[in-house]
This record gives sequence, structure tokens and C-alpha cells, in this order.
Amino acid sequence: MSMLTPPGMGGKYRITGDKYPRMRRTGGHRRLVLAIVASATAMALIGWGTLQLIQVFTGGDKASAAAGTTRNCDNRDPGTGAGTGTSPQAETGLHPSSLPKPAQITVNVFNATPRGGLAKSTADELKKRGFAIGEVGNATKQYDKKVRGTGILLGAKKATGTAFPVLGTQLAGAEHRTDGRTGGEVDLILGTRFKELAKKEDADKALAQLAKPKPTSTRSTGKNC
Repeated sequence: MSMLTPPGMGGKYRITGDKYPRMRRTGGHRRLVLAIVASATAMALIGWGTLQLIQVFTGGDKASAAAGTTRNCDNRDPGTGAGTGTSPQAETGLHPSSLPKPAQITVNVFNATPRGGLAKSTADELKKRGFAIGEVGNATKQYDKKVRGTGILLGAKKATGTAFPVLGTQLAGAEHRTDGRTGGEVDLILGTRFKELAKKEDADKALAQLAKPKPTSTRSTGKNC
């Protein structure tokens, strides 16, 4: 019996010739795919790290900082309009040409506080500042001792973009309300937190700011913002 004859076969089956069956290795293809994926990932990480180093040494961060500075310049204080090319008139929709002069606004001054004589002294001061004065007295029952803030400006709907901004420069924090009246007069109802009108120099500055024409809308770029 040949050495190539499997035991127990009794020589019935023999392996002849010079070719022998080979055992195929399992999992080789899978390992190859995993090796390719790992190599690609490693190359991607190396490339990303190289790009970061290039940006650092070539001033990439400075460029980003400059871009951020430009955006900050474009977003300066909206109250002054600096950097955005806008003005308070543009933000509120007001136009200097549509704003009346103080002498064109008739103000009714009503006292809703327990303090006597407040309406008259306030009306006298408004008159000195150029406003026309209408009625002066105590507030109606609807408002008497019920105005918790500094005051209320009450007028027609059209007053929101005309008389209210002008008269509002004289009393900071006054609430604006409208009613169904058709006339142009405005009620100034003094509240419990009212102490005095704004200082004349501050009110004059606010009036001057309202009267400024709206500049052309431009946005600054680069360093010169």
C-alpha cells in the first residue's frame, strides 16, 4: 500500500499524479479590504493635519480674524448706525422730512400722580422748549393714579411716526399708546415715576439726531470700517 493511500482504504483508492489538493486560506479578502480602508483613513488624517499646519504658518488664522473684524464692523451699535450704514431713522422707519417741529405739536398735559401742580410746571417747561400747549389739568379717572411708569404719550395712530418720536425726546421711557382720535394733538399723561423732563441739552441732542437725513446704506469691508 502506497504511503499516499489513506488508512483504512485497503488500497481501493489511491492518489495518483503530481497534483495535490491545496487548502484555501479563509478571510484573506476581508483582511485586504480592511487594510485598504485603514490606509485611506490614515492618508486622510495626514492630509488634514498638513492643511492645518499650512493655514497656521501662512496666516490662515489672521485671515479668519480679519473676516471676523469685518463682520464686527458691520454690526456696530444699531442705535448709532455706525458700521452698518444705517441710522436710527432707518431702523424705526422714520424720515426727517415727515417729522414735525415742536411748534407744530400741540401737547395736552395731564397729571395722573398725587402731586399737585405737576401738569402746569411740565407744560410751562415744554412751552419754553417750543411745543404748543393745549389742555392742562388732572388725568381722567381712566388714568388717574394708574400710570406706573414715567408717563404715557397718547394720540392718533399717525402720531407714532410723527409727534411721538419728537415729544418722546423730552421724556425718556414714556409709553406710546394710540386711540381713535383724528386730531394731531398728543396727550402727555404723567405717571407716578415721573420726576422731571429730560435735560434740555440731552433733549436737543436727541432732536438733532432725529433731524439728520438718512445716509446712504453702505457696508464697510476690510480694515477701513
